[in-house]
Amino acid sequence: MFKYRFTWRTFLAFAAILIIAATIFYVNTLARNMETEAKKKVQEWVEAYKELQQAPPDANLTLITQIITNNNSIPVIGVNEKDSIIGYSNLDSVRALNDPTYLRQELNLFRSEHAPILEQYNPKINSARHLFYYGDSTLLKEIRYYPFVQLFIVSLFIIVTLIALSSTNKSTQNQLWVGLAKETAHQLGTPLSSMEAWFEMLKERKENEAIVSELHKDLGRLNLITDRFSKIGSIPSLEERELVSQISGIVNYIRKMAPQKVQFSILTHGDNDISAMISPPLFDWVIENLLKNALDAVEGSGNITIEIKNLPATIWIDIMDTGKGIPVSNINKVFKPGFSTKKRGWGLGLSLSKRIIESYHKGRLLVKTTEIGKGTTFRIMLRK
Repeated sequence: MFKYRFTWRTFLAFAAILIIAATIFYVNTLARNMETEAKKKVQEWVEAYKELQQAPPDANLTLITQIITNNNSIPVIGVNEKDSIIGYSNLDSVRALNDPTYLRQELNLFRSEHAPILEQYNPKINSARHLFYYGDSTLLKEIRYYPFVQLFIVSLFIIVTLIALSSTNKSTQNQLWVGLAKETAHQLGTPLSSMEAWFEMLKERKENEAIVSELHKDLGRLNLITDRFSKIGSIPSLEERELVSQISGIVNYIRKMAPQKVQFSILTHGDNDISAMISPPLFDWVIENLLKNALDAVEGSGNITIEIKNLPATIWIDIMDTGKGIPVSNINKVFKPGFSTKKRGWGLGLSLSKRIIESYHKGRLLVKTTEIGKGTTFRIMLRK
């Protein structure tokens, strides 16, 4: 699934780059051709304007007039040798009358865009020199902005497609989670029922008291695991629980399986009555996963501290260890299903924990701090 998704993302990115590159090349070529044509039109317009100024009263001005009137898209401003504006074309006449600075502003803009076209009268008749500055037509401006518009549209398309693919993948992943959890609970249910029947038979004989006591603990543990898996995929029932005693129970359970050189401590800052709405079986599962993760990190010797902070709007539960820490390259991967640095296990513990806290308890689970050789702190944030 990962390779398939990666291939599609690569294909979309490559296709987008090709489309944008081809568009920019084509638009730039088209814009240059239009600029060349625009310059020719303005030159013809200037020549026609000069001929019109010099034409005798009885001359046929049809062609000249047609050339001048045909230029209805390229804005032009003419100035004399003293840089005074002598005329303009294809600009806002109303604004030119009402705003004395309008034409001068447009003239400065045209000067920055194109070199002027010189109109030189016959020196024998008139030595005046006129310069004509011109700007880009509306169509040319739109063409130049087109690649940016297309870039936005293509980017939007890619983002929507990736979101759709991601949503589909998450939906499939969620279905897999739920199916796996439900099937696990179902598969455990049958042998558990049989074991409980055998357990009742063993209880009838007094010589089995020591065995019965240990079997009772193991059966209770298996029933708890089955109950946890059965709750995945359904909306759990939240109830108000006192967190210090709830977490202490899990710590005591983990302490029994930990080496003697691993020290556990719970910090509450004097507040031993901290309550929150939780699903006890699922919440215990999260604390257990995080403590087991910390236990693996300290590798037989170190400190594991659980700090509970009762804030006005939230409750923070920090699980800190003095273990080996998490490499920077793995911080964003630790909550992904299947990721694990251990040889055993499926790499589902932290992923399940994040899902339980964020999807079912509407809280947050994150890596607060980590440093190689000094340890890691996971933080659970619960809303009151």
